[in-house]
Amino acid sequence: MALINRIAIGHRAETKAVAYLRRRGYRIVKRNYRCKFGEIDIIAEQGGMLVFVEVRSRRHRRFGLASDTVGITKQKQIMRVAQYYISTQTMKKRPCRFDVIGYTNEQVVLIRDAFRAGY
Repeated sequence: MALINRIAIGHRAETKAVAYLRRRGYRIVKRNYRCKFGEIDIIAEQGGMLVFVEVRSRRHRRFGLASDTVGITKQKQIMRVAQYYISTQTMKKRPCRFDVIGYTNEQVVLIRDAFRAGY
């Protein structure tokens, strides 16, 4: 698949994820936050908690759900980016969690608290 097509599919999935999260009471803080450690698709708040959301998309389920593609290496990268983001903000300390949204054939799968940070 061409890179431009993959980027467009990813952007569309993130836009749908934002709408999905808003309908469920999340307040979107940032999209596509980038720093020297990588990128987080969506940073949101829900019920006083800071939520870092990774969005994944697949065209079909032949090789599993899109949400299954967030392996330990990606989790560690997301945690490093989250830690950096928190360190640059002037906010009081509060709980955070990591959610994953997967889109496969337009089916949405939200995994709340998909993985835990070691800090």
